Amino acid sequence: MTQAKADMVVDARNMEPPDPFVHTMEALDAIKPGQKVLLLLGREPFPLYRALELNGFSWQTEHLPDGSVEVLMWHKTQ
Repeated sequence: MTQAKADMVVDARNMEPPDPFVHTMEALDAIKPGQKVLLLLGREPFPLYRALELNGFSWQTEHLPDGSVEVLMWHKTQ
């Protein structure tokens, strides 16, 4: 994934919980349908996936060679 695919980027690689979740949800609240948020993390955010599902978002996760994770999120289409 590249940052060019996202309208907003949340770089949470140096944040402590719950800050990555809070910043991600704030970013998702700010986007319009058709826009995307890219989350950069040092580990896979398993609890986030349930919140995304419950709030009507789709996502794609990519594991990078350095061990970090990118999660691209967007509103589900109706």
